[in-house]
Amino acid sequence: MIHMDKPLALKLAPTSLKEVIGQKHLVGDNMILSNLVKNKKLFSMILYGKPGIGKTSIANAIINDLGVRHRFLNATVNSKKDLDIVIEEAKMYDGIVLVMDEIHRLNKDKQDILLPCLESGLITLIGMTTSNPYHAINPAIRSRCQLFELKDLETSDIVEGLKKAVSSPYLPNIKIDDEAINYIARASGNDLRYAYNLLEISYYSTNDFKIDIDVVKKINSKPVFNADKNGDGYYDMLSAFQKSIRGSDVDASLHYLARLITIGDLDSIFRRMSVIAYEDIGLANPSIGPKVMAAIDAAKLVGLPEARIPLGTIVTEMALSPKSNTAHIALDEALSDIEKGNVGDIPKHLKNPSDTYKYPHDYKNAFVKQQYLPDKLKNKKYYHPKDLGYEHKLKAIYLYLEKQKKEN
Repeated sequence: MIHMDKPLALKLAPTSLKEVIGQKHLVGDNMILSNLVKNKKLFSMILYGKPGIGKTSIANAIINDLGVRHRFLNATVNSKKDLDIVIEEAKMYDGIVLVMDEIHRLNKDKQDILLPCLESGLITLIGMTTSNPYHAINPAIRSRCQLFELKDLETSDIVEGLKKAVSSPYLPNIKIDDEAINYIARASGNDLRYAYNLLEISYYSTNDFKIDIDVVKKINSKPVFNADKNGDGYYDMLSAFQKSIRGSDVDASLHYLARLITIGDLDSIFRRMSVIAYEDIGLANPSIGPKVMAAIDAAKLVGLPEARIPLGTIVTEMALSPKSNTAHIALDEALSDIEKGNVGDIPKHLKNPSDTYKYPHDYKNAFVKQQYLPDKLKNKKYYHPKDLGYEHKLKAIYLYLEKQKKEN
């Protein structure tokens, strides 16, 4: 018969803020949460950050340190009736601490019930979420809570946690070397819960409880990182990919490309590269657009893993290419004028039929001085060329034409 037991991560959960691994900016000596506990005072708060970095641990530790009456709910799983029961209990005992996971998923009905209880102080909320509360949490809830961001754990933090697990009574007779511990720490993507799980599986997968790097690699040979396609971390990665290319850092560009390829979401890579070609490189290297499309077509044709070859090639060129955003900035300014109603009538000679319109091809160099913008905007300049890459040539043409307009 299989003996069901709590996961190692739960067994090792800290019972006090002093036992929390990492997050020293919140729980270190004389830091805000430590001082709140020291002063025996608690305010409604929301803890947010990536999975496995300590949100639940900190919430539990605060409850244990203060010894307050509390209840746990999950905004996704628990019903309105469950929340009503907590509120009735709060009334009975003149207050209660409600620890709520997935707080960003709290629906409107539950929010309407909870808000007056937060306002009156009947309920003190400790909310937890992996989403950015500034985007994902109802402003009315958010305004009644202090927001505390948990930072990514360092590899050294994960190693500290693993060594704590190894010396605990929960893995008797375990033998593991530093190489294996460091590998687990790196493979965990700085998710302590995942690191504990990987250690526990490795332990029970052996017949002598001896763990080396080969044992761990058989279970998981790929690193884990925060790549939930519906989460903030995933869009942070796409943003970092674009910002690295825009910043001409080829190494960082290839790093984030590699992370995106590991997830296997080629469509997002394709869309983002297409935007970068015109938003960040633009007229400094106009040929990059067709080149990006050719690389995308090649990647689609061969699929993964070979798709990495054309993608790596084009991303390297994109990162090292001269950059210009002048064209889309110019268009954005023109669109802004339209939105503000700053337009004016089209000049009469541009309307058909018109006898006053001058056909440029009938003139030397196919150019003739002529007003094209409405009278209201006739001196407006949207385009401001840069002196980079191919745009250097366009700037020379632009300045020549501007000079011709003044001379004719």
